[in-house]
Amino acid sequence: MVLTHSVGVRNSGSQYLPSTADTSETRSPNQQLLPLTARINSQDCLEIGGCDVTALVGQFGSPLYILDEETLRTACSQYRDAFKRYYPGSSQAVYASKAWNCLAICAIAASEGLGVEVVSGGELYTAIQAGVNRELLYFHGNNKSRAELEFAVESGCTIVVDNWLELKTLALLGSASNSQSPIPIMLRLTPGIECHTHEYIRTGHLDSKFGFDPNQVEEVFAFISQTTSLNCVGLHAHIGSQIFELQPHRDLAGVMVQWLDKAASLGLPVTRLNIGGGLGIRYTEADDPPSIEEWVKTVSESVAAACQAQQVPLPTLMCEPGRSLVGPTCVTAYTLGSRKEVPEIRTYLAVDGGMSDNPRPITYQSVYRAVVANRMSAPLTETVTIAGLHCESGDILIKDIQLPQTEPGDILVVMSTGAYNYSMASNYNRVPRPAAVLVKDGEAKVILQRETYQDLVRQDRLPERLKLSS
Repeated sequence: MVLTHSVGVRNSGSQYLPSTADTSETRSPNQQLLPLTARINSQDCLEIGGCDVTALVGQFGSPLYILDEETLRTACSQYRDAFKRYYPGSSQAVYASKAWNCLAICAIAASEGLGVEVVSGGELYTAIQAGVNRELLYFHGNNKSRAELEFAVESGCTIVVDNWLELKTLALLGSASNSQSPIPIMLRLTPGIECHTHEYIRTGHLDSKFGFDPNQVEEVFAFISQTTSLNCVGLHAHIGSQIFELQPHRDLAGVMVQWLDKAASLGLPVTRLNIGGGLGIRYTEADDPPSIEEWVKTVSESVAAACQAQQVPLPTLMCEPGRSLVGPTCVTAYTLGSRKEVPEIRTYLAVDGGMSDNPRPITYQSVYRAVVANRMSAPLTETVTIAGLHCESGDILIKDIQLPQTEPGDILVVMSTGAYNYSMASNYNRVPRPAAVLVKDGEAKVILQRETYQDLVRQDRLPERLKLSS
């Protein structure tokens, strides 16, 4: 049984639930704080995917990543279907799996018709093991090793070339190969477009480690046109992440279509244009990102208009969302532990995780929201700071958040943790990484096992001379 709570109720967890004004198919996941299936049950506990979060912690332990399959599939389908509505040519959405690369998420994205973008040999291996169509695999990165490039060539994926070293290495690999087919590549170009986001996740401005600079483009095109072992099938650019503005994407369309025209004039068979991703998500009530549909509509119309203005044939339009696909699909459940009150300064509540399972607050000063999963309707009566368990003063997950009165053992749920939480997780202080479960229709399936202490020492080696006698 699900209780109905007024959306207007304040001082309770119900204020964070997805609006019931629209169906789950029409809500844009990136505009929600909780997954689309989030509800409050008759025990006043948070449910996601039909599963009681407190019961999940009881079964699987904490910290625990809880990923809602319906929200992920909805985001995938919204990207896929919006391009079909708004772009007059062919299109292909590609999941930027660096946000969270694992077998289950790659498989879900592929089953929804998306390609998968990877940035390392390990991510490529995972995507292949998940069964992703190799023709829909794209390998990014600004410093791929020769071994990674050889693996990528053998796998048959498309390699997004970032610099001259990669370009010349691939030309040599192609010449030495017995294959009759040239290596499919795309070129990453730096468009010189600024956007308002954290400096660490801006990638399109000129002072960036990624991509060929504009003044190199003609030389690069000329090199490829004379290299028979390479087949340049497309161009790529990415301007950053967690972006709420639409204008930079309009600007990007004009720049990229100019380069398409230049490539065509040199005889390069460029038929794909990847305009990257970067659409932001809602981490707090103040965040107001465009919907997936608004973003796709803007990109599609801008590219189509630029092609028409410059009399360039419509390319296959590609994008590579990561955060906006997987970020809103997941929450992290923690168990509350110790409490420290510093009179007239601060009250600390500690959880059984922290910077090892979510490094974004200490890295990017990222802000999150949280609810107490077993007290969803309780009034917010105190302001506390959520501290992690790690031996770092900066291990603070959320500073000065309003919560109900809590007790040790209560379950704290931090929202929107699907992107760059597990993928950036570590074993700092030799803390095992958490488990992750996929929830749907009241069932929970483990997609990542919880690490054990044995896992932590599996790769350790103790020289014989250091062994202590018992």
